[in-house]
Amino acid sequence: MPPRPFALLGQRRFAPLFLLQAFGTFNDHLLRQALLVLVGLEVLVPGDDTPALGAILIGALFVLPALLCSGWAGHWADRHEKSRSIRRLKDAGVGIALLAVIGFWLDSLPLLLLVLGLLGLQSALFGPLKYALLPQVLRHSELTSGNALIEASLALAVLGGTLLAGLLVGGFDQGGRYAALVLLGVAVLAALVARCLPAAAANAPDLVFERHPLRATRAVLDTLRGQPAVRNAVLGIAWFFFFGALFLVQLPAYANEVLGGDGKVAILLLVLFTSGIVLGSLLCMPLSGPTVEIGLVPLGALGMTIFGIDLYLAQPEASAHAQQLALGLVAPLDGSGVLASAGFGRIALNLVLIGVSAGFFIVPLFALVQQRAPRALLGRVLAACQFLSALFIAAAGLLALLLLGPADLDLPGFLLVVAALNALVAFYIFALVPEFLMRLLVWLLSLAMYRIDVRGVREHIPESGPVLVVCNHVGYMDALLLGGAIARPVKFVMHEGFYRLPLLNWICRAAGAIPIASGKEDPALMEAAFERIDRALAEGEVVGFFPEGRLTSDGTIGVFRPGVERILATRPVPVVPMALTNLWGSMFSRRDSGLGRMRLPRRFRARIGIVAGPPLAGEEATAALLEARVRALRGDLA
Repeated sequence: MPPRPFALLGQRRFAPLFLLQAFGTFNDHLLRQALLVLVGLEVLVPGDDTPALGAILIGALFVLPALLCSGWAGHWADRHEKSRSIRRLKDAGVGIALLAVIGFWLDSLPLLLLVLGLLGLQSALFGPLKYALLPQVLRHSELTSGNALIEASLALAVLGGTLLAGLLVGGFDQGGRYAALVLLGVAVLAALVARCLPAAAANAPDLVFERHPLRATRAVLDTLRGQPAVRNAVLGIAWFFFFGALFLVQLPAYANEVLGGDGKVAILLLVLFTSGIVLGSLLCMPLSGPTVEIGLVPLGALGMTIFGIDLYLAQPEASAHAQQLALGLVAPLDGSGVLASAGFGRIALNLVLIGVSAGFFIVPLFALVQQRAPRALLGRVLAACQFLSALFIAAAGLLALLLLGPADLDLPGFLLVVAALNALVAFYIFALVPEFLMRLLVWLLSLAMYRIDVRGVREHIPESGPVLVVCNHVGYMDALLLGGAIARPVKFVMHEGFYRLPLLNWICRAAGAIPIASGKEDPALMEAAFERIDRALAEGEVVGFFPEGRLTSDGTIGVFRPGVERILATRPVPVVPMALTNLWGSMFSRRDSGLGRMRLPRRFRARIGIVAGPPLAGEEATAALLEARVRALRGDLA
């Protein structure tokens, strides 16, 4: 039965965490936006410079706790049982909300700024805990779905908190007090929901807690060393927050300066951008299936750049009214007026598609970090991610001040610069870790050429620890198809001649494939291959092996050679038999096709199967037994 991602919302292992992170984000943005509105209206402190200075101070307090306390947060997340830690944070949140009620009733800006800082501290401590909890309550095959639901709900919570603050504070004389009561109610609800969290053991209970904040931050950043894929995923996440901060902060100005609209138009743009992020995040679930499909990351980066550039190209059609508004000749357009204006449809579509692309970009990155980072370091790795994200958000604010201030760049030009920077950053990340682009190529090839039915893989591939996967060898795409079906990264052993092919060599190296040759062809390479296989298994990885030693020439399964027994004699790890079915005669199998022949295959977009059986103990598995299991799994479907 295929996984049902939305079913997670009804399960205790996930639903409480899903609600808690949404409640927390909602409250953070409700208070932040309420303060921005009150300061902008000069309700709390009158004065000509109050709105600008107040906005800067509020923005700084929103980010500062993550910069100062992420080191502590990472150590705490790894050292302590997570559900109890989260309950303590949510209990403290009730006290913080009570302070907010007092602050709004007294119209005390200092007290409300203190509350904002405390909420920021709570969020900084909660961030690594919630993301480190996900891989403990979800299977690897559910990580993409869990992160997709989390990111979609976060975008909605940001939108909901922002809009409700504007509605309450801007629409009522005592709107701040009403906002405080909502804040308190949500905090109490979060404290109650936190009681439903399942237990989640500490990742590193013997970890020595680093009390010095700077040394703690340095320690969490050091966890990224030696993990290029994880490190660059973390940098990608930080870039996402940089990019998102620039777009979200500039939307009100864009509504006024480019579209000539009022505050309601700014809300409309925010809804469009947020809807795109929600849609993109949720689309990651069917597009990824049971795997962490990092091929979506370069696709998302490409979309963020292309649609960002087109947003710039679309603006001249829509800016005529804004020019007249700047001269005082017309009044600002409301929502209906902007919707009817020339060129707005293209702008709206670009905003939605930028959001969709951002969803494609961020969801697999978070899932990748949770899947690949060592479990004992996960909280600190996520804390490093939080610190760098906060640093990038602060840098985004400084860049905006520089380009829109001394550089005197107009807003469309500024957003064009952001789109161009996105292309440069994406190129840098993908050049360092070509696995992202490799996975995109594999994903697109699989979608274009096959219709794949996967059975038993999610149930029988262990979520952690070493495992040897053995399978029949039908075509040139076998390793790519199996790698796309297995939720964990797989290092495939493949013949050196195939490994060296020009385009495939880049893919194989990016995937960490292990080249091998027979003892007659290259004894040294054969020995090196078995050493690499043993090292990969010793490090707890998945190794894919084709025991036939060659592609089938007639569609039947050949005799399994004793190489698999040599691997298991050295390291008797669990062995999962798998079979490719109905692949013979399809694209890239030897029948009617081949790299040396240019005839078209008979079956394009073939419906094929990937079937996995129960694992066998390494001590019991033999080449003959594994061959029999694979034959049984394939049955009559060659």
